[in-house]
Amino acid sequence: MTYPTTAALILALSLGTSTSWAQGNLISMNEKQRQNLGIATAPLPVSGNGDIAGLPAKVTVPSNQIYIISTQTPAMITRIWVGTGDTVRKGQPLLSLESATMAETQKLLQQAKSQNQTARRSLARDESLWKDGIISESRLIETQARASEASALLAERSEALRLTGISEGQVRKIMQQGGVSSSITLHAPIDGVVIEKAAEAGQWVDSAISMFKIAKLSPLSLEIQAPATLARNIKVGNPLEIPGYAASGKVTAVGRSLSNNSQSVLVRATLDKGVENLNVGQFVEASIKIPAGNLRQWQIPNQAIARIAGQPTIYISIPTGFRAQTVKILSEGPQNSIIDGPLKGDEKIAVQGVSALKSISMGIGGGE
Repeated sequence: MTYPTTAALILALSLGTSTSWAQGNLISMNEKQRQNLGIATAPLPVSGNGDIAGLPAKVTVPSNQIYIISTQTPAMITRIWVGTGDTVRKGQPLLSLESATMAETQKLLQQAKSQNQTARRSLARDESLWKDGIISESRLIETQARASEASALLAERSEALRLTGISEGQVRKIMQQGGVSSSITLHAPIDGVVIEKAAEAGQWVDSAISMFKIAKLSPLSLEIQAPATLARNIKVGNPLEIPGYAASGKVTAVGRSLSNNSQSVLVRATLDKGVENLNVGQFVEASIKIPAGNLRQWQIPNQAIARIAGQPTIYISIPTGFRAQTVKILSEGPQNSIIDGPLKGDEKIAVQGVSALKSISMGIGGGE
C-alpha cells in the first residue's frame, strides 16, 4: 500500500470539512479526515497479561541426545548405507571401512586372548598343587600375578578394538570366532535421525574424525533470546508454546549474563509436544506463560509505532480524533513488537496512516 507524501497530507487535511489540529497529545480529527489520510484502526490485541510473546528462538537438539560416529584408527570408507535425514534403528549398519590398523588390533587381541587362557590354566593348576602341598605359596602368588596381568592386557586390547568404532557385541564375536580382518562396519548406537553426514565412499579418514551425527529428536531444545527487561519475569518451569506449530514445553534454564551483540538473555527450554512439526535449526517465535499479575504487555505491528523525540508512541482512537500515548518497547521483532504502557486493553489504535498522525503531532500537517 502506498501512503501520501507530506504535501499530499496537508492537501488532504485542507480539503477536510472541519478543523483538524494537534494540541498536546490530542489530535482532533473527524471521520472524513481519517479516510482522506488513509488512517485505519484495529482493536488492541488481547492483553499479554501472563504471556511473553514473540520471542525469537532457535530449535536445537539436547547435547546428550547427539551421538558422534567416528573411528580411532585411520581407514578408508568402502561403503555408506545412510544419508542426512535418514531415520535409523539401533544396530543398523551405517558404513564400512578398511584399515590395516584394524587387522593389527585384532591380531593383538587374539594374542592377548591366548595369553589369558594360558595364564588361567596355569593358575588353576597351581592352585590345585598348592592345596596338595606340592608347591610353595610364593609360587602361587607369582602365578596369580601373571594371570592378573594377562586379564588386564586382554581388557586393554578389547577396549582398543572397541575404540575403533565397533560395538561390544562385535568385539565379543571377534573374540569367540577368532580370525583377523581389515574390514570394520560401524552401526547406529541408537534409534534416531542422521542430522549430519561428513563421509563419502572412497574417502580416507584419520582417527577421531566425525563421519556421522545421529540424534534422538524427541524431546527437542529451544534457545530463546529474551530482552533483559522481560527475562527477570521468566522462571524455570514456566510453560511455553510455539504458536502455529502446536509445540509446547517448559523453561529449563535462564541465563545470568547478557549477549554482547543483542543485550539479551539466553533462555533454554525443552519441547516435549509437537516436536514432529519442527526442524532442527529452525527459527521460530516462542510464547512463555508467566503467572498472572507478573506482566502486562501487548504485541502490535511495528507500523503502528511512531517515534517522536526518540520516544515510541502509539495513537489511540478517541471520539474526537486520536490521543498520542508514549509506550515502552519490551521486545522488537521484524514485523511485530511487544510493548508495555498505561493501557486498559480495550483501546483501538491506528495501524495505518501512522506517519500522517506523527506529522500532525509534530506540527508538520494541519489545516482548516
